[in-house]
Amino acid sequence: MGLGVRALSSFHKSLAGIGLTSRQVLRIAVSLALGGALVWLLLDRLSAIEPAEVSLAFSSIAPLNWAAALAATAISFWAVGQYDAVIHSHFMTGQPAPRTRLAGICAIAVSQMIGLGVVVGAILRWRMLPETSLAQATKLTAAVALSFLAAWAMVTALVLLVLPQAPFKGPATATIMVGLGLTLLSLCAPRIGIWRFRWPNGFTLSRLLALCVIDTLAAASAFHALCPPEILLSFALLLPAFLLALGAGLISGTPGGIGAFEMTLLGLLPGQPEPDLLAAVLAWRLVYFAVPAILGAGLAIRGPRPMAALAPQPSAAHAFAARSAEMQLVRQGEHSLIGNSDQGLWLAAKTSHCLIALFSTLAQPQGPAAALKILSSAARAQDRLPVLYKASTRLAVAARRQGYLVLPLAREAIIHPAAYELGKSCRSGLRRKLRRAEASGVRILAPDLAPDWPALDQIASAWATSHGGERGFSMGRYDRRYVHGQRLFVAVLNDHPVAFVTFHDGPEEWVLDLMRHLPGLPDGTMHLLIQTAISDAASAGIDRLSLAAVPETAFADQPNRIRRLATAFASDNGAGLARFKSTFAPHWEPRYLCLPHRAALPLVLAELALAIHYPGPLPRPPAQRAYADEHEEYAFASAP
Repeated sequence: MGLGVRALSSFHKSLAGIGLTSRQVLRIAVSLALGGALVWLLLDRLSAIEPAEVSLAFSSIAPLNWAAALAATAISFWAVGQYDAVIHSHFMTGQPAPRTRLAGICAIAVSQMIGLGVVVGAILRWRMLPETSLAQATKLTAAVALSFLAAWAMVTALVLLVLPQAPFKGPATATIMVGLGLTLLSLCAPRIGIWRFRWPNGFTLSRLLALCVIDTLAAASAFHALCPPEILLSFALLLPAFLLALGAGLISGTPGGIGAFEMTLLGLLPGQPEPDLLAAVLAWRLVYFAVPAILGAGLAIRGPRPMAALAPQPSAAHAFAARSAEMQLVRQGEHSLIGNSDQGLWLAAKTSHCLIALFSTLAQPQGPAAALKILSSAARAQDRLPVLYKASTRLAVAARRQGYLVLPLAREAIIHPAAYELGKSCRSGLRRKLRRAEASGVRILAPDLAPDWPALDQIASAWATSHGGERGFSMGRYDRRYVHGQRLFVAVLNDHPVAFVTFHDGPEEWVLDLMRHLPGLPDGTMHLLIQTAISDAASAGIDRLSLAAVPETAFADQPNRIRRLATAFASDNGAGLARFKSTFAPHWEPRYLCLPHRAALPLVLAELALAIHYPGPLPRPPAQRAYADEHEEYAFASAP
């Protein structure tokens, strides 16, 4: 008795060691107990069937049918391998697709034969992908299992609804409605409240559903090919029963779904001769379970192939060395660098369905065409659309040549400090604003003074409250760590800070980022801040200063369709912002939105608007993220 308790305790510890909780261990135990009961019921039912009849039916299966079943099995396991590759792509594990496909085929082939799918599948995926941890392999295996069950439910429900003679129309309709609701959630609500859900996007869901269709139809075709000649069973009649039996076997958790599969299939096909049906089941288990399990075990024994060395990932240092200072937005932590310095390097943002390259390229030694191919490849690997946001004219021309849809999006206000003259007639309005600010007693602190952080916090908070929150995506958001790395100009009135602006400062360019102020500040204060920055940039020998972009909706020379397009990105028409920047008489440079095709336009606009107006919380500092990343990297939903 004590030996049995110790063995059970040891088994429990080994399961917990690969990331299974006590509740999950209990579920496995219940599943095994249920499977045992189903096997006992099946044996009781089979006791009335003559083995000789089953043997005779088994021997009547023609060699051509065996070959067809093997071919259908190969197609099914091809889809299984692709399924793993899609899951790895969703979680961006960085593993090459051929290795993930092989690992998935090996894990499914063996685990479906011997049962305990999550445990065995995790161990085999870890064996075939040693670069991952066992805990990560377990999370991946659970993701594969859960997503396949969801896809199976949708495929089965669709089959039950489409085929007239299929049963369970009501539950099938309810399943479809739930599935469509979750799909809608994945399309438009990656974030609810403070929680950010990592649902697979619509492209990933479509691929998973298509692969599930291929997998299940191929498995059903293999079974149908192995039915003895005495069974007069059309594929349309077999398919609903087979899919329901397959699901019962998956849920039971027994090796190969034994017991649950047979009992469900016999119950749903009462008019068929049971000895012939059981012969088909035995033949199918031989072709679909035993043969793949032997091959999968051979792959596991051989082990993984050596993995080619991965290209080094670009670091934030590339952004600081870039000609465009706006690339320093990477310090905010929301976006990342993709590509490489040899072909093309981008600052990229991710939405549910888009990989969006911001501004221009950091490096394009082989020209913009090669850089665009790098972006397209990265987007394809993540099941996302490649998009260019605020692209320069040169980049937009290259994108148009590659078939992108190019639309005017904004205009960037550019000043060359060395040639800037405040006394020109075109800046007469600016001079009036500056005189009003100075008459009110506003002065600008020297940039090298230590910031009064509590005062800046208060200004930023008041501004966000009065403006309905901070904007995100391509615009910086106030954070002490972020502002500390920028060039800061603070306006004070009666020795108390009332407004501030920040600039990304590169070796050749400064770019306006944050503009924050208290309500009711003196007229001309923000103008004085910007003018001080222009003067400092000229003294520092800076060749180019950008006042950032204004949406096209602010300019009267644009047609109505462009105005409607730009309205998606601004809470107003941008006219006030355009008037403010126009007082400095800048040179306006066009910026463009580039996307693969016109059909993607509504989706791209919706996701950009969501990212700009409703950004999620800023990422935590690396020291705070380290623990969470280890535990959440492969989760469907991450903590707030």
